[in-house]
Amino acid sequence: MDLKSQAEPTLKNAVVLITGANGGLGTEFVRQALERGACKVYATARTPREWGDERIVPLALDVTDAASIAAAAAAAPDVTVVINNAGATSPHSSLLDADLTETRALFETNFWGPLAVANAFLPALTATKGALLNVHSVLSWLAIGDAYSATKAALWSATNTQRLRLAPLGVHVAGLHLGYADTPMTAGVDAPKLAPADVVRDAYDGVEAREYEILADDLSRQVKAGLAAPITALYPDLPPVGSTLARA
Repeated sequence: MDLKSQAEPTLKNAVVLITGANGGLGTEFVRQALERGACKVYATARTPREWGDERIVPLALDVTDAASIAAAAAAAPDVTVVINNAGATSPHSSLLDADLTETRALFETNFWGPLAVANAFLPALTATKGALLNVHSVLSWLAIGDAYSATKAALWSATNTQRLRLAPLGVHVAGLHLGYADTPMTAGVDAPKLAPADVVRDAYDGVEAREYEILADDLSRQVKAGLAAPITALYPDLPPVGSTLARA
């Protein structure tokens, strides 16, 4: 089957479901979906808000709760595009903690949650030959984010599996990678930040162009291009290969 010959996903007349719609990127995903011609947007959140637009349907969805996901899928059977945008950070959790409770919770939101959402809406996406967009991070490829990086790396790998398994069914799967976006989640980060409107524009452009990986900034492009280099190129603070381990 020539997958490229299938009808391209488009936002015109689409029915879009967005997780984490109340956040900075989520709000832009809602707004720009309508700008591009979506006829309906399910704006989901644990506590959905009113939007004042009849085209926007507020919908309760907790990506860590199986019953909540099932209820949302039952309430929105007409979805043609799913945006897995919901995510969390946990700056104090670490893969090296003796107690991994916080890290497990982070995986529930950033990894298991998006997988469960995608699976719940798979019948709708398969029926409409729709599209799935998973929001990743440049930290999918850089371990400097500790537990957060691990959750995003796991989602990146899972997205590749989804892409391979769902393409023959006509479902297009894309992944969005970016550095810091200027949202409430990054308010305490002292670093250059991307405008959410620009990130979402690039994301939707990529979905409509049937791109598999959408790299929203130069940092993501540079890191992705460097994955084939020696590990010390990504992590220059590592001791040189073959060096003697420090002793107390």
